[in-house]
Amino acid sequence: MGRAAIPHRPGAERRALPPGAAPAAPAPRAPRHRRRPAPPAAGGGKGVSKGFSLLEWTSALVPQGAIVTGAKQGWRLAWQTMVRELAPQDSGGAYSRPAYSFDGAIGSPDFPPEAGRYVLYLGNACGWCHRVALALALRGLSGSVRVVALRDEPERATRGGWVMPPSGDPVFGARDLWGVYDAASPGFRGRCTAPLLVDAKSRRAVCNESASIVRQLDALQLPGTSRVVLRPEALAGEIDALNEWIYPQINNGVYRCGFATTQAAYDAAAADVAAGLARADALLGERRFLAGDRCGGAPAAWLRDVWQLRVPGGGLQVRDTVDVDACRRSYYSNLFPLNPSGIIPSGPTAEDLQLDAPHGRGGGAPEEVFWLRPEAEAGGAAAAAAASVRRAV
Repeated sequence: MGRAAIPHRPGAERRALPPGAAPAAPAPRAPRHRRRPAPPAAGGGKGVSKGFSLLEWTSALVPQGAIVTGAKQGWRLAWQTMVRELAPQDSGGAYSRPAYSFDGAIGSPDFPPEAGRYVLYLGNACGWCHRVALALALRGLSGSVRVVALRDEPERATRGGWVMPPSGDPVFGARDLWGVYDAASPGFRGRCTAPLLVDAKSRRAVCNESASIVRQLDALQLPGTSRVVLRPEALAGEIDALNEWIYPQINNGVYRCGFATTQAAYDAAAADVAAGLARADALLGERRFLAGDRCGGAPAAWLRDVWQLRVPGGGLQVRDTVDVDACRRSYYSNLFPLNPSGIIPSGPTAEDLQLDAPHGRGGGAPEEVFWLRPEAEAGGAAAAAAASVRRAV
């Protein structure tokens, strides 16, 4: 028998094997490692951003929990500070609406009723301004009281957020609402809010509380004023009772939701808003307007119904008092502390709301919709107002 031999390897001698022995298995080769692909860059690929990848490159030195906790606490402190500057808070984090600075009234000895004498500074996105604009339209006073349509641009404002439109300020030549406050009341240190009613003749601030301004416009009788009554005497008690819950639960309730800085304050405000809306919805299921079947001092109703009201005598109409789409853009883009991203919801738009579609809530004739002053009473008041204007001139 021949001798068995192991395969020859370079540098090794052939060794004879004993008879019947099997050759040894070849020695295993060292594994060859393949190169793993490099991890993706911090950007995550072309056109993708991962920020500074802080958690990736600091995790070996600082626990992720410490980084996240520190960032949350720092951001929350900055956010609370900015919200409190925008909207004062009580100790529980609830919005506390400040007292108003000016409480004068048209018709008092200091502020006689005269056409063209008064100027209203109003902002489209402000619900309190819209309340005044509605009263101005329903009373047919747009030709007697001038309106300055403020723009909501906090980057351009000295304080607050309201600046003048391109047409400028007709009374003081101010660049923003703070300039009006400062000129009308030198040394003023309060909040410069809208609406603001100013006497252009004496260059003084009259009032900056919306409910008071609405009452003044309702009582004002000037040439061309409509016969519409916003607060009929027969409904005064009911209107006051309605406003006792509409104001805190709905009108101011939405502001309390938006400006809350604690969960408890928000939950309380949100519950009030939900309860107020449910109560209003139940009433509107029984009547056309909250105060009855005609539009009174609590004119809340179905939006589509109010939108289509036609004020007798022409002039400014309800649909002219607000830009729904601009309101949405303003709240989500200009109130930075409430929405730092600046992302604006895509709706609902004015088109989505179908404000011109039939509302099925009743007729549109003035006597079906409004409380109206008797023609003789309205005519006598207008004549007296015209005589007052002639005497003033």
